[in-house]
Amino acid sequence: MKNTLYFCLMASLLWASCKNDGEGVQEIRGGGPNSNLIRNPASADQPLDTTQMARITYAQAEFDFGTVKEGDIVKHSFTFTNTGKSPLVIQNARSSCGCTVPEWPEDPIPPGGTGEITAKFNTSAKKLDQRKTIYITANTYPNESTVVLKGHVTPEE
Repeated sequence: MKNTLYFCLMASLLWASCKNDGEGVQEIRGGGPNSNLIRNPASADQPLDTTQMARITYAQAEFDFGTVKEGDIVKHSFTFTNTGKSPLVIQNARSSCGCTVPEWPEDPIPPGGTGEITAKFNTSAKKLDQRKTIYITANTYPNESTVVLKGHVTPEE
């Protein structure tokens, strides 16, 4: 009796779990030129058409701030242009050190449009040669690019 009850219970669970009537399934529509990779990672080995994607091109990807005194705040804006064919959206910007804080535009940059990523570097407790990298994540290919602040910090006396 126990075996029959167990078999019926297992058969019911198996039948219910295999039933797929499409409820709860949401179809993903639209997206960018590489959205197929998100929907189907198995297609990642297929060639990706990057010609239609956004591209970020910096006027100057590295800025040398020269020599400053320890405790100074160095601020620089990295100007960029979207040289691609889709609107450019920056998802995140992070620095290699907590002493450097980046700010970036939240709105999409249209093809041909320009924007700025501003970096503030607090030189307190930083001495001698410094190099701070800012990593920008966007809907570009590749999806991460970098800009660099560098210079020399003279120690306090």
